[in-house]
Amino acid sequence: MWSFFSRDPSKEFGYEILEQLTGTEEYMLWKLHKGKKKGSSEPVSVFILDAKTSGNDTQIELAKAALKRLKTLRHPNILTYIDSLETEKCLYLVTEYVEPLQFYLNSCATDYPKSKQQKELFIAWGLFQVVRALTFLNNDVNLQHNSICLGNILVNTAGEWKLGGFENATPSSQINSLPIKILPSFEKYDPPEKVDSLKLKFATKWSADMWGLGCLIWEVFNGSLKSSSSLKILGNIPKLLTSVYCELVGANPSSRPNPSEVLVICRKPGGYFNNDLVECLLFLEEIQIKESNEKTQFFNKLPLLLESFPENLARHKVLPQLINAFEFGNAGATILTPLFKLGSLLTEEEYQKRIVPCVVKLFSSPDRATRVRLLQQLEHFSAHLLPVTVNDNIFPHILSGFTDSNPVIREHTVKSIISLAPKLNYNNLNVEVLKHFARLQSKDEQGGIRTNTTVCLGKVASYFHPQIRQKVLVSAFTRALRDPFPPARVGGILAFAATQQYYLLNQISNQILPALCVLTGDPEREVRDQAFKVVKGFLSKLEKVSEDPSLRECMEADVNANASPNVTDMASTWAGWAVSAVTSKFYKSQSSQISDQSPALPASTQGPAATSNPISCDTIPETSHELRRTSYTESTDESVQWGDMNELSLSSKNLVDDKGDGDGDGDGWDVQDDWAPIETVEQDSFGPSMTTARSKDSVLMGTKSEKNESGWESTWNTNQWSTPDSNDKDESRKKREEKRIQRQKEIEAKRNARQGASSGGSSLKLGGKKI
Repeated sequence: MWSFFSRDPSKEFGYEILEQLTGTEEYMLWKLHKGKKKGSSEPVSVFILDAKTSGNDTQIELAKAALKRLKTLRHPNILTYIDSLETEKCLYLVTEYVEPLQFYLNSCATDYPKSKQQKELFIAWGLFQVVRALTFLNNDVNLQHNSICLGNILVNTAGEWKLGGFENATPSSQINSLPIKILPSFEKYDPPEKVDSLKLKFATKWSADMWGLGCLIWEVFNGSLKSSSSLKILGNIPKLLTSVYCELVGANPSSRPNPSEVLVICRKPGGYFNNDLVECLLFLEEIQIKESNEKTQFFNKLPLLLESFPENLARHKVLPQLINAFEFGNAGATILTPLFKLGSLLTEEEYQKRIVPCVVKLFSSPDRATRVRLLQQLEHFSAHLLPVTVNDNIFPHILSGFTDSNPVIREHTVKSIISLAPKLNYNNLNVEVLKHFARLQSKDEQGGIRTNTTVCLGKVASYFHPQIRQKVLVSAFTRALRDPFPPARVGGILAFAATQQYYLLNQISNQILPALCVLTGDPEREVRDQAFKVVKGFLSKLEKVSEDPSLRECMEADVNANASPNVTDMASTWAGWAVSAVTSKFYKSQSSQISDQSPALPASTQGPAATSNPISCDTIPETSHELRRTSYTESTDESVQWGDMNELSLSSKNLVDDKGDGDGDGDGWDVQDDWAPIETVEQDSFGPSMTTARSKDSVLMGTKSEKNESGWESTWNTNQWSTPDSNDKDESRKKREEKRIQRQKEIEAKRNARQGASSGGSSLKLGGKKI
């Protein structure tokens, strides 16, 4: 029992005391140590006063009084009390982790290497916080600090200035008797009225602290104060602060402004506290009471402002405020851009803890504008997402975007697969994604979406299972070659080039080259040029193998290769014509331009008028109700390439009607049924527009037999190149033979009719006149 009462309480202390921060002894009764909480390793600061070493009862009493005041004072700009412990030997005070301001000012050259502006913003925000703390002390709790100087200002991890050192604090009722300070280093900060009883009569409850604020401003810009006479020299004090500074260090205590007046003066336009950082942080503190339009404007301009903010403030102050605004302030989708930009400053562990939960929550939101913003920003945070998080929590919400009635969401959903493909499991990538890709490529009414589906399929081809890849690519890209929208045909051609390493040589000669050769006569110049280029590339491959059959194994080495993180790495050196297609950009269709433009168009707008009033992502309804379809027009500009499709100039000339009917029971591609040959797709797969296009280019795309100018019949059609040995080809041949025989019979019957008429007793001859 005696051992229980005689044990050392410090051993039960819940905090581990680490190394001491030296250089603070001149202004502190305490010794400042770094520390951390046992169990969680949370960083803290531990102030220790050794009773035996000090040997002064007055110091101990002042330290206890300061601890008591700090324990009861709660303000964002006052040092945060966490815990304390009193023993016979020592007095322990645990606070948030802080360092002396002097340390920060000495290291500003390395902390803010980007620009001088960061240091200026850091100091302005810090002085603003000190003035707010003094406003709270002097006006709200009627307390005088009496020791405002550089040594009593501490800075936490977020770069916020905290007011400490309450050993000399007194109630405002004692303004006519300033305390005697134990540490001699504080004497140079005493106001002039302390030694002049006549001036002391005019003192106010804030006059002593305002004098100290003037001393702090001088030290921040000019270094440690040697004597009070140095205050007459402005030195490096900014011009925006000189007028206020002169009032603070005025000899007459009654002329010194109230700290609340200092805030008002410096917050006015052109004032020292009127800058982007102060305005930004104050807005975030008051975001709960802001209007929605104010929030939107603020978050739209915030990403540019973040570049000039000190990194520690942006990371530890702005980012937590943004997360709180997202979770509790109904900030909306506009918060995503600055949120992800600040997330790049975090470590991987911090990102998983702070940003990923927000991302998962956002993907489950029914707000369409939020979904679009997420899909647009996906490339910036997808690298931080774990595969299990993607497959279980994010991809189920991604799937709904493939069938959304809004083309903006469908298009961005397609593009999102580029970032997610490396993390998707077998079923999600090889079954679910391909099922939706097949439907979009064959039935979507937007030509840009069909084009980008083909582009995306080529970009993620390396991640598919080899067997699935064998079934998918040829059928999918061949279908793209038959699309009535020219950029879609260009996308299909270059997709073949980008994925050339995944085809057997027999596939190239029997299926791919015949399909590509059809487009060498395409009405569009750019389609023909790309077709010739890729055909030459594949022919070069076949020719090399023909000359050296031992190259076959090397050429087909990647056909059964597993997923690779970089498609370009697998392109053979001889296939330089294919490499450029691998890194090509998406086609920037009009539906993608919608998300970047304003003014907004109501979601209910439909018909051709929608083209002149683009939809803004911010105006997409927040519910998941069905939107009316908006028709867009695509250009057939001959300069379209897969590599520069985003630069396509959309015009009202040479329009192609590519609106699909959306009918049909199948989804286009059947992964489980070996991907039905392309000729089995009905002629109206792309709706009425396919018929229009085929009637326009009947020789290339049509199915009817026509005579050309030489008189011979053109019986080629695109279907016959898909599967040479299929039953459909035999049926087509029979139908053509029957039509030929029928036509011959009709010609013979007409000839016989004419001969019968001429032998029926008419005496007229060719060239004779009628009597």
